[in-house]
Amino acid sequence: MSAPRLAIKIDVDTDRGTREGVPALMRLLDRKGVPATFLFSLGPDNTGRAIRRIFRPGFFSKVSRTSVVSTYGLRTLMNGVVLPGPMIAKKNRAILRAVAEAGFETGIHCWDHVFWQDRLFSLSEARVAEEFGKARRVYEEVFGRAARTAGSAGWQANAASLAAYDAAGLDYATDVRGGAPFLPVAEGRLFRTLQIPTTLPTLDELMGRPEYPEHKLADTLIDRLTPEGLDVFTIHAEIEGMSMIEWFARFLDLARERGIAFVSLADEAAKLNAARDRIPCAKLEQGEVDGRSGTLAVQGARIDRVAA
Repeated sequence: MSAPRLAIKIDVDTDRGTREGVPALMRLLDRKGVPATFLFSLGPDNTGRAIRRIFRPGFFSKVSRTSVVSTYGLRTLMNGVVLPGPMIAKKNRAILRAVAEAGFETGIHCWDHVFWQDRLFSLSEARVAEEFGKARRVYEEVFGRAARTAGSAGWQANAASLAAYDAAGLDYATDVRGGAPFLPVAEGRLFRTLQIPTTLPTLDELMGRPEYPEHKLADTLIDRLTPEGLDVFTIHAEIEGMSMIEWFARFLDLARERGIAFVSLADEAAKLNAARDRIPCAKLEQGEVDGRSGTLAVQGARIDRVAA
């Protein structure tokens, strides 16, 4: 029996997460010899505008459990409301480049995190392409090459965003919560860009819940790994890179002790794309995930291939 394979995906949502969480995670992962994919928010940090989510079911529960003020900081929570949202990539260009220079995979999370997460489904396909295009252009300016991967803000994805990815010629994307890699079908259209889903709960979906005490969180996650499959654990620069970084270091050590093999998403995608005729197709649907407010993209039922 082969060892479980675990890929680490890092969502970077804010200016503070970029400045503080990213360098800390980069040092930790380098010291542990663990590969990871950093997905960057590249435009304005308008985190304060997320207050509009107060009417979503489960929003107050999540806020109270995860200590939003201590996690993000009061300054971040004023961005885009009381204070102008800082331009993340422009302000932190050296940090972003250092991640790539250290050998980690980099990709696009979004241009404006709050705008994408809250407004995607109200936008036309052309407007979605324009929004993603902003992130693509800044990514190329920072890294000197085109992005090869993306993972959407808040796991928000639909046919319009999948079309933007196909137009960009990405190698793969990671927008969805699900069980195994697939080619997505939405609105009756088959899209070319491989989806590699997040398979494990995120830490902020478990934190503060009595059924998941902190001292058992690592075991809870490791116990959910697929014995001979690929799992993806999404972490956040603002959480595992800051207040929970000591917990994350212990998690990495425990996973190694349990024989878990840490793998690169880029390497896994390359192997999958080399045998594309064997990649299953599945519907990209909207659903709920335990511990997270609102709806997000989820992997639906496997279906026969349809015309691209």
